Amino acid sequence: MLSREYIRDTVRRELDSDIGSGDVTSLSVLPKNCRAKGEIVSRVPGIIAGLEFCETAFIEIDKSVDLAMLKSDGDAVSSGDIVARISGDAISLLSAERTALNFLCHLSGIATKAKNFVDAVTGTGTIIMDTRKTIPGMRLAEKYAVECSGALNHRFGLFDMILIKDNHIAASGGIDNVLSKLYAQNQPQVSVEIEVADISQLEIALKYPVDRIMLDNFKPVEVQKAIEIRNRFSSKIPFECSGGINIENVHSYAETGVEFISVGAITHSAPQLDFSLDVVLSTETPE
Repeated sequence: MLSREYIRDTVRRELDSDIGSGDVTSLSVLPKNCRAKGEIVSRVPGIIAGLEFCETAFIEIDKSVDLAMLKSDGDAVSSGDIVARISGDAISLLSAERTALNFLCHLSGIATKAKNFVDAVTGTGTIIMDTRKTIPGMRLAEKYAVECSGALNHRFGLFDMILIKDNHIAASGGIDNVLSKLYAQNQPQVSVEIEVADISQLEIALKYPVDRIMLDNFKPVEVQKAIEIRNRFSSKIPFECSGGINIENVHSYAETGVEFISVGAITHSAPQLDFSLDVVLSTETPE
């Protein structure tokens, strides 16, 4: 779960960049103490994520805003579903509207795209994961949205897992060099994954006590061969497929029996889920 402090700080930065010195439109055309109420409505089906970001945007502008959430993060919505009802000062509602919806639309879009991948491999036992391909400053929020879909997070950053990639291997003079150096320093204190580009690298990696092996840009038939080789080594090291995987071919990869599939597109290419705030004049008077 994300901390309240993280959510508030992330939302506050966006509000500051959007509102600046003030919402000149609302301040110019709306009278003071004008009350409004409205509904946040889903325009398309999908999976919700980011409701607390949405709520925080309104509360940071005006703590007296009354917001009733009718859905929870992770819920499925259909077109026309009411997600929340809101009432309060009209200027406050309209000043926070875009920031609130930006978070809700963006994070729900990620949750929806991730859920599509999760659904595509249902029944295979394969786990869908995200990557570090995220918008700067939004990684924790985007990885939270992935979790709302039922997919899992890969590592959060460079600090929580050793992931040896092609450039590490090239800079070290080969896969044997990089792994022998790593394990000569005793067992690492965090889990270790290594990326392999072909079968010859795989056969070397299987000789070391790594925690996971990434099969980079392997085709499904090559994944099957890799699993056969792993069985020949009597190894139980789990495999992860990454690279060139999309919603059309992900099931073919999962059918091989691979344990994990990581998909960068879940975060870097997720379209926004469409929500709108429909506001009407309220006859309520403030207390």
